[in-house]
Amino acid sequence: MNRAVRLLKNKYFLVTIAFVIWMLFFDKNDLYSQFEQHQQLGKLEQERDFYSKETAKVSKDLDELSSNPQKLEKFAREKYLMKKANEDVFVIVKEQKKEE
Repeated sequence: MNRAVRLLKNKYFLVTIAFVIWMLFFDKNDLYSQFEQHQQLGKLEQERDFYSKETAKVSKDLDELSSNPQKLEKFAREKYLMKKANEDVFVIVKEQKKEE
C-alpha cells in the first residue's frame, strides 16, 4: 500500500499517465480517429480494386470494339438500339409481377 501511495505521488508517473490519457482520448489522432481512418482505408481499397477491375474490363471491350467491326455492330445494336435503314427493331420488356 505504501508503494502505491509513493507511486501516485511520483510526478513522472503522473505526467506519464496524463500523457497516455491525452493521447488515447483527446488528441486529434486518438484511438477513435485511428479506427475510423482504418475503416475508411479498407473501404477505399475495396473501391480501388473494383474500379481497377472495371477499367481493365472496359479497356478489353474497347480493344475488341476497335479491332472487330462485327463486335462494334453488335455492341451498337444491343446497347444503343441502333439499326440499319431497312430493319425494324422490336424491344421486348418483361413485366414484373406485382407483389400482393
